[in-house]
Amino acid sequence: MGGEPDPGAVALNGALGTELFVLQSVAGSTIAEAGTRSTIYLATLSSGLVAIGFAGGSPALLATLTFTVLPTIFMLGWFTVVRLVDTSVENITVRRRMLRIREHWAGLHPLGAELIALDHPRTGELGVRYSRSSFLFTMSSMIAAVNAVLGGALVALVLIFGADVPPLVAQFAGILVGVVLLAATLTYERRRIRLAYPD
Repeated sequence: MGGEPDPGAVALNGALGTELFVLQSVAGSTIAEAGTRSTIYLATLSSGLVAIGFAGGSPALLATLTFTVLPTIFMLGWFTVVRLVDTSVENITVRRRMLRIREHWAGLHPLGAELIALDHPRTGELGVRYSRSSFLFTMSSMIAAVNAVLGGALVALVLIFGADVPPLVAQFAGILVGVVLLAATLTYERRRIRLAYPD
């Protein structure tokens, strides 16, 4: 207990304090970016649908807007989902690194475990227990669901107006495509997260 503190340990703890601050900043920025990207996508979709609604009086203008605006928004949705998955993976990595630093600090003093929040074995991190299905409730999954509906609607519209397919058949085809798109997107997200967080 007595004696001079180890200069290396002091330097390490100082560096860990700086690292924790940087990781907290990164975690906050990933959440902010995810929220901003989700807002941009949903606002673009909403504006596009409003523009298409105003063009309802002119069939030619309606078709032009529908088949230019909606595919563009659909592609924006894919780009948004990919980046949202990136931010999810980044956030998981950052939170795990912060936990390791807190675990180190909790072991420095007998009161450390009481004063420094660590993962609880029963309730999880800060009272939230993450499971294998937690990825279904992320912002990327939300945007994926909306974009899958948009993709299915586009397919139905193309079949109805471009191939003269009966509306009921086109709607079933659109539903099928939407389900496939959603399943593919969620599979992609789950695989990305499992590569970063295999356990």
